[in-house]
Amino acid sequence: MAVGLRSRNRQPSFSCLLGALLLDLAVGEPPARLHPVVWIGAAVARLEAGRPKGPRAQLRHGMVHVAIITLSAALAGVAIGRATRAWSGLAPALLEVLVLKTTFSLRGLVEAARCVERSLDAGDLEGARVAIRALVSRDPSRLDGPLLASATVESLAENLCDSLVAPLLYYVLGGLPAALAFRAVNTMDAMIGYRGEYEHSGKAAARLDDLLNFLPARFAGGLLVFAAALAGGDVGGAWRTLHREHGRTASPNAGWPMSAMAGALGVCLEKPGVYRLGAPLPPSDPAAIDHAVQILRAATLLSLPAWWALTRARRGQHR
Repeated sequence: MAVGLRSRNRQPSFSCLLGALLLDLAVGEPPARLHPVVWIGAAVARLEAGRPKGPRAQLRHGMVHVAIITLSAALAGVAIGRATRAWSGLAPALLEVLVLKTTFSLRGLVEAARCVERSLDAGDLEGARVAIRALVSRDPSRLDGPLLASATVESLAENLCDSLVAPLLYYVLGGLPAALAFRAVNTMDAMIGYRGEYEHSGKAAARLDDLLNFLPARFAGGLLVFAAALAGGDVGGAWRTLHREHGRTASPNAGWPMSAMAGALGVCLEKPGVYRLGAPLPPSDPAAIDHAVQILRAATLLSLPAWWALTRARRGQHR
């Protein structure tokens, strides 16, 4: 049965992965009405509107809707693979490129960071506070320039994992179904996987996201150490800060890429009252955002040989 299922679906392709990455860099995000992540977000919001009262009921409710949305996303990937079996020529690969691109975002991440950088360079703190809402969920109203720059750099580092490495890794390991399933879980975690109002209903999404990001976060941290060498960063500082401080965040994963980025840039990344990574290094500034973007791009380039090798290995297993 397993062999039959494998034969009906396209195997992960490095050409499709590279095509999706180039499409992202050239075009960016598709219109919201055509974006699967927007659809997933709408489904989460609809289910959360019916959230019951009481911690246990909310926990069960969260577990059920995580299962429903994740399975639906994976089945959508399976359906796409099966629907294109009879297609000829490049059409199946082109569709795969289009769908895979929606599971990650590099250009959009960089553009959001550049908006904050430009506002800070112009001395427009209010503009930077507005722009940073596209990157972080924390309240920016009391953040000064260094803390706004720090939050931007933190987001660039963490999203190397969440918005690039993880979805591409799951694509390589399990094709579109796995990439879409990861994106569903990560979207749910971003929407409801935090303390406060969603303490109980979002717990399942948060824990599953932690599990799925375990390997990608560590890979992303390692990539940033090596990327520092390509982008003029401090390789030794990246490694030492990663080794020493990766466990200082509440998340079991976020500290890996963020601590590596702090060391590579030679700056302190701080979320007041929560963590400080890289202290006593100087605070972040707009130049740190620009340098972080360069390191992020270098890390993306360095990841390509890994994706190529993994897709080759996966295809060898199915011959």
